[in-house]
Amino acid sequence: MISLKYEFANIEKKWQEKWREEKTFAASNHSEKPKFYALVEFPYPSGQGLHVGHARPYTAM
Repeated sequence: MISLKYEFANIEKKWQEKWREEKTFAASNHSEKPKFYALVEFPYPSGQGLHVGHARPYTAM
C-alpha cells in the first residue's frame, strides 16, 4: 500500500544527496569574457507609477 503521508525528511535527504553527488546545481565559469552585471531596478515600495511593463522582468517566459 502506498503511504499518503509525505515523509519530508526522508525524501528531501534522498534528493539532496543525489543532487550533491551529480553536482546538479554546480556552475562552472571557464569563460575568458569580462564579467557583465545587469541590475533590475525594483519599483518604488509605494507602488506609485507602476505599469504593465514592470511585470515583464519578474515573469518567467
